[in-house]
Formats: sequence, C-alpha cells, structure tokens
Amino acid sequence: MSQGRSGRPRPGYGSQPDSARDRRHIDPAPLGYESAMATPQSTEDRREAGYHLTKVIRLAAVAALGGFLFGFDTAVINGAVNAMRDDFGMGAGLTGFVVSSALLGCMAGAYLAGRLADRWGRLRVMFLASALFTASAIGSGLAFGPVDMILWRVIGGLGVGAASVIAPAYIAEISPAVVRGRMGSLQQLAIVLGIFVALLSDYALAGAAGGSAEELWLGLDAWRWMFLVEMVPAIAYGLLAATIPESPRYLMREGKEERARIVLATVLKTGIDERIREIKRTLQRERQSSWSQLTKPEGGLLPIVWIGIALSVFQQFVGINVIFYYSSTLWQAVGFTEDDALAQTVITSITNIAVTLVAIALIDHIGRRRLLMIGSVGMTLSLGTMAWVFSQARVIDGAPSLEGAAGPTALVAANAFVVFFGMSWGPAVWVLLGEMFNNRIRGLALGVAAAAQWLANFAISTTFPAMADFSLWFAYGFYTLMALASLVFVIKFVPETRHKELEDMD
Repeated sequence: MSQGRSGRPRPGYGSQPDSARDRRHIDPAPLGYESAMATPQSTEDRREAGYHLTKVIRLAAVAALGGFLFGFDTAVINGAVNAMRDDFGMGAGLTGFVVSSALLGCMAGAYLAGRLADRWGRLRVMFLASALFTASAIGSGLAFGPVDMILWRVIGGLGVGAASVIAPAYIAEISPAVVRGRMGSLQQLAIVLGIFVALLSDYALAGAAGGSAEELWLGLDAWRWMFLVEMVPAIAYGLLAATIPESPRYLMREGKEERARIVLATVLKTGIDERIREIKRTLQRERQSSWSQLTKPEGGLLPIVWIGIALSVFQQFVGINVIFYYSSTLWQAVGFTEDDALAQTVITSITNIAVTLVAIALIDHIGRRRLLMIGSVGMTLSLGTMAWVFSQARVIDGAPSLEGAAGPTALVAANAFVVFFGMSWGPAVWVLLGEMFNNRIRGLALGVAAAAQWLANFAISTTFPAMADFSLWFAYGFYTLMALASLVFVIKFVPETRHKELEDMD
C-alpha cells in the first residue's frame, strides 16, 4: 500500500508517490473499490464489482435531465423564430437580440448556480432550474411582444445556466471514479437529445398546423406551442429530482454524516468507510466557498481555474454553434433545397447523438486528455478543409457558390467536424469541469468556468455574421487556428483525471 497525504495507508493505490504518479499521468485505481490484497481477478473486474451500476446510472440520468432541458431550451426557438418575428413585427436586429438574449441569462445562471449549489445544496438548485424552465416555457408561449419575450428568454437562460453547472457537479460527486467519465458524458448525451427532440417537436407541431404561423390548439399558433411543450420535461425534471438523494459530499459538509453514509451505500458495495474518511480529510481544510479560494496568495486566479475557463472558451471558439447555425447554407450550396434544411439539421443532430455514445464508450478507457487530443486533431483537419474550400469558392449575389467536388467536400468536412467535436470536446469538457476542481472550490469554480463558456458562445455567435460578410474562409480559418491552439493547450496544461477520486483533485 502507498501512503496518502495524511500518512494513512490508502488501499487500492500502487507504490508510486502521488507526485510522481500525477506527473506521469498514471491513473490510480479508485479508493475503496478493490482490496489491497492480490486476487486472481483483474483490476478492472475488481473495480466493476465495487458499485451498483444500475443505481449510479439512475441518479446520473435524473441529474442529466437538466442537460436535456438545456439542449431543448436553446434549440426550440429555431422553429419558432420566423413566425414569431412576423407576429411581433420585429426587424432583423431585434429578432437577433430576442434569440441571443437567452445567452445573457445563461451566463448569470451559471455563475449564480455555482454559489447557490455550495450554500443550498445540489438538489435545491435542480428544483430552482425546473421552476425557471417551467416559467420560461409558459411565458414564452403566451408572450405579448418582444419585450416580455426577452424577459422570458432570459429566465429560461437562467435555468439553462444553472443546469449546465449543477448536472456535471452532482454526477461527478455521486459516481464512483471508475465510471465517472461515462456518467458525466450523460450530460452531453442529454443535451444533444434535447436539441434533437426540440427540432423534431418543432417539425411535428408545424406540420400538424400546416405551418408554424398557423393556429393549432386553444386558439394559439403552432410557434407558441413549440415553447409551451417544454413544460412537460421541465415539470418532470423537478418531480424526478425529488426522488434522488443529495450529494454525499454536500451532506458531509453540512455535518450530516449518517445521511451521507446512506447515500454512499446506495451506489457503493464496498469502501464506504474509506470514502467517508477521505471526504472528511478534504473538509478539514474547507471553508465556505468564496472568491478568495479561487485566487493565489500573491493574487490572480488559481491555475486550475484558468484551465477550466480555457477549456470552456476553446469548446466554443472552435465554432461548433456556427456550424449548426450556418448548416442550411452549406446544404443549399451542395444542391439541397431550402425545404430540406430542417431534415439535414435533424440528421446532424442524430449524428451528434451517435458520436456522443462513442465518447461514453471511450472516455473511461482512454482518458480525457487523449480523447481531447484526438478531437483537436480531427477538428483542425476538418475545419482547415472547410477554410480551404471556401477560399476557392466563387461569390455570386453575395453568397458562396461551391462547384464540382468542392460542395461535397465541404459537406463531408462539416459533418466530420461535428463527429470529432461530438466524440471529444462536447462531452469531455463537461466531464472535466465536473471533476477537476477539488471539493473546496468545485461549485464556485464550475460556475465561473460555465459562465465563461456562455460568454464565449455569445461572442462567437454575434461575431460570425461580420466575419462571414468579410469572408467565409477567414471565419473558418479562425476556427481552425482555435482548434490547433486547443491541441497545444491540452498537451501542455490539462491534467488526466481518469480513475482519480474527487478528494485527490488538488
């Protein structure tokens, strides 16, 4: 057995000192899942025998429902925007602000949720997010004009921001280390499922009414029902959250050790006492989360906080949302009709779901760093191909025209980018943000990183039209450089967290 920082024997770890193991990125076996005595079983078999998988999946899936609403709420307006614009008589500028106003709420919600999660607990923030989603769904569906629609969109954004913080935090704290990556990836799977269901719902409601601007039920137009149907998953989120326990680490922090022990017993078969002792060890030097805990004594944010912020920014600066926003033009450039654009977007969403399943299968086997590096290389090549293709395009009536093999090449490159992002930076960043911070700062630091992500999303979304007007090759060239920079960043700065317990994140 090796010795921990407190000098106690720590079962399940090899003989390497912590510092040497961390420097070499060697993944320790998780505490409490295997005996220190050698057995004929493999290490993986002994790890798998240490927890109740179905119970872990259930708890993680309920928490990830916040991610489903995250995806649904951000995508549902796509099918409603044109009819809403005509109904309210809005110009292009005001319409754009109505759509993007939700991102302002997302930034505030992400920051506030991190602080509230440390003060109120993880479950209460889930209930709050459920209430915000429900209020936004009803208010947006019954909005009188652009002013109150902006208000309801911001309220929905607060819910999205809260969900983007609380789901990865709760999943990381409830999951055994050996499956934490797979469970954390459920957040991204839920997000892409939410996007898919929102688009499918928009398509079905518009089809049932004969158009999004046509009356459907109760004298309300179809576009209003697109928002109202979000009530169903929003209310379900709150009801299901009432069936899961509070995070054991939050309970220990509140002095409720017996309740924490009961929660741990629902997911762990062995090693509960070791987990309790390790949580206590970290709590001994823990105080109430505050900004001072995110800074170094000499000033400036802790390096790990900067790493979290940079991961969030790179995830958005590679331009993933721009690809989805601009996909209809790409499809038309290669010969698809405008009516087929929604169908192609749905296909892209299905692709996103499929590659997220690939990430879930890989993330606990090959690690977070390697998955991010593979994704960065693939994104750099695919985005570089798109930049090169558009640099060769002829501009006719202000729009790019791709001739010959250029059109199919751009189409393949765009989908390849979605594949590489969806299997790596999409889920892996959320997993890392949920587990890379120690117990002392997790809620607050995750909130800061998630707020940075929404700010980066807002910046990329609002600058793309100007970049595209200048030149599409310039826009995709910028995203290519960001993808390449993300590779260098991961190699130099991102630690491997696979199989490490949350109590060992220092």
